[in-house]
Amino acid sequence: MLLKQAATQISPLTGLAPEEVLRLLEVPPQEEMGDAAFPCFTLAKSLRKAPVVIAGEIAVALQTEGMDATAAGPYVNIRFDRNVLAPQLLEEVGSETFGKLQLGQGARVVIDMSSPNIAKPFGIGHLRSTVIGAALYRLYNEAGYTSISVNHLGDWGTQFGKQITAYKRWGNEEMLQADPIRNSLELYVRFHDEAEKDPSLETEAREWFRKLEQGDEEAKRLWTFFVNVSMQEFNRMYERLNVDFDHTLGESFYNDKMGAVVEELRGKGLLEESDGALVVRLDEENMPPCLIIKKDGTTIYPTRDLATAIYRHDVMHADKLLYVVGGEQSLHFHQVFTVLSKMEYDWADHCEHIPFGLMRFEGRKMSTRRGKVVFLQEVLDEAVARALQIIQEKNPNLEQAEQVAEAVGVGAIIFGDLRNNRMNNIDFSLEDAVSFEGETGPYVQYTHARIQSVLAKAANVSRDEQEMDSDTDQMNNPPVVIVGDTSWALLKLLSDYPAYLEKAVLRNEPSVIAKYTIDVAQAFNRFYHAERIADAPSGVKAFRVKLAEHTAKRLAYNLSLLGVRAPEQM
Repeated sequence: MLLKQAATQISPLTGLAPEEVLRLLEVPPQEEMGDAAFPCFTLAKSLRKAPVVIAGEIAVALQTEGMDATAAGPYVNIRFDRNVLAPQLLEEVGSETFGKLQLGQGARVVIDMSSPNIAKPFGIGHLRSTVIGAALYRLYNEAGYTSISVNHLGDWGTQFGKQITAYKRWGNEEMLQADPIRNSLELYVRFHDEAEKDPSLETEAREWFRKLEQGDEEAKRLWTFFVNVSMQEFNRMYERLNVDFDHTLGESFYNDKMGAVVEELRGKGLLEESDGALVVRLDEENMPPCLIIKKDGTTIYPTRDLATAIYRHDVMHADKLLYVVGGEQSLHFHQVFTVLSKMEYDWADHCEHIPFGLMRFEGRKMSTRRGKVVFLQEVLDEAVARALQIIQEKNPNLEQAEQVAEAVGVGAIIFGDLRNNRMNNIDFSLEDAVSFEGETGPYVQYTHARIQSVLAKAANVSRDEQEMDSDTDQMNNPPVVIVGDTSWALLKLLSDYPAYLEKAVLRNEPSVIAKYTIDVAQAFNRFYHAERIADAPSGVKAFRVKLAEHTAKRLAYNLSLLGVRAPEQM
């Protein structure tokens, strides 16, 4: 906010647009150098002067109310008058409309997220798509878009042929009913183990999937059972993760829409036969062919994703399509988007894959085929248990400790994921995530709770005590500085929220907000230790209390954008 103000003042002195000036403005490496710095190197050619001369001229011309400028070599160092601008900033950051951007101007963005596979456990590996997608959903809404979340369930494909084959060979109805997800996983793992010794199992699985696509009653009965029991587990996980969806539509939803896509591809001369299969050639784009119909006549992922994209554009009226799916699927989405372009859909340019890195557990990549799955429910339960233990040690008399531990434990897992750049591979550490120290969710939550305690204490200080304290200060001490260094630094950081939000949306990167939120929590704690708040002299107490209030609201709001709850007490 302050940088925008500076950019507006500098713009007419340089011939640059305010947006260009804003991009050039820097934050000095040392606080005593000022609040902002403008480098003049890029102006040397257009103004035909040395950068040092330009800096001197701008510094002289930039003396305005609330702003002081000095030249330091080729830089213009800018210092804002905190006593003039702080009240204005404080009012702005507390406004109900503060941070509400209009980047999207109401455009509809459909976000494909989570997308677990039916009859598979909701493992820790599913966490990334779910929480990254949910965070982007909220961030896009905050930035002026109309977000639409879709859980694109993996409820179709050859894997169901494998699941049915395994159940028919080794399954037991009673065991399946008792623990459907674990039993389904065991059957799936056994299928792949046995298939290595008996390749005919793969043929049998393809036949069962062909039957399912053709409406075979037994195949459909088993498929329906797997879908129903899976959704029960998924919904429990989503409730704990504070995630919901506008639409839950599995791949099977598009079964009656794929035929039209195949015919359109054929009609436009894009389909070619290749070893008995039907493909779209992408040689000119230096990509392998996009498989549309397999040799056995069944559909495959690209076919369904083409139908899905067309449905989302035509029926959901999407202006932008985002696919929050792991980075290993980059080629697949590149192929699908390229085929859409070949089909002459101009909106294909508005389809975007939002990849993310792998989540490993103790250095190992997880695989349902080998049974190397860490159940998310078990991870959440353990995180909550650890949070409860810490809470009971720190605050044994806390009311509703179990509910607070749930918010802290689950929040630690979500925040522990989102604080990382989404493209980074993560070696998941439960101990690190649940720590109340460092750059963690519990640290931010604890800071929020600390502010609530400070505000409660401030409210309980009587007026007489305030006046007595103020009189004593005035008699025995120098005048109190209303806006100290730490309160000014915190206020400036709070005012920068809109810029961080814009960056997070433009980059599709929730970690920008997570890291900013950590910075705010750290800035508050520096303020808390350096400047008295609850028992501050009357002349400065109102400002500091209001600053603490706005900080608490920003922390809680940012946590909510990430899907994390902010307890009032911890």
